[in-house]
Amino acid sequence: MKSNRAGRMKTRNEFRKRVPDLGYYYIVTDTRETEKNYLEGLKQKLPEKLKDRLVIKVIKAKTEHLIEECLEGIAMEPQYREPWIVFDRDKVMNFDKIILEATSKGIRTGWSNPCIEIWFSSYFGEMKFHETSVSCNDYFSALFRKKTNLEYSKSDKRIYEHLTRFGNEERAIRISKERHRYYMEAKTILPSEMYSCSTLYKLVEEISTKSESNA
Repeated sequence: MKSNRAGRMKTRNEFRKRVPDLGYYYIVTDTRETEKNYLEGLKQKLPEKLKDRLVIKVIKAKTEHLIEECLEGIAMEPQYREPWIVFDRDKVMNFDKIILEATSKGIRTGWSNPCIEIWFSSYFGEMKFHETSVSCNDYFSALFRKKTNLEYSKSDKRIYEHLTRFGNEERAIRISKERHRYYMEAKTILPSEMYSCSTLYKLVEEISTKSESNA
């Protein structure tokens, strides 16, 4: 055991509860501006000394090439040992296969079904059922206008700022986590069948928690 600043000996359990340092994240997404702008906003909220811990790579290729690009990236920059790919179900035919393959290769996935706007909606306390990206995007656009008095644009470089200013990130994480847990407990194994669900909460929660402990 080791003493803390007050002189009390720390227990083993206290050591176990210590939040790990923020690692070096290599996050790959496709050509959609929305994901890139959101992730860049997430990066900008980090303390200055931690901003270089996140590399956000956008590829101009089909979604199935995300894994290949991610593996090549971390091979070139081995310090980035937290690889992620971020993408939507949208019209991706091999959505489940990509997630399974990424997991088998040690790459974590921040996917959204049907699109990232379902994750955005959770900032405002809602995750309505949508099977299509069109329906989800239309609903979120109206919700965004109602909550912010602004027009939603997929190319908005300030989207993360708007969501955290007018919405609540902790609530978003909680709602998304509950939705994902619901599907898992219902034995819905395939992400393509988890409508109005997103695992981006895992990435955001992890980065936020670790960055706060290392600020």
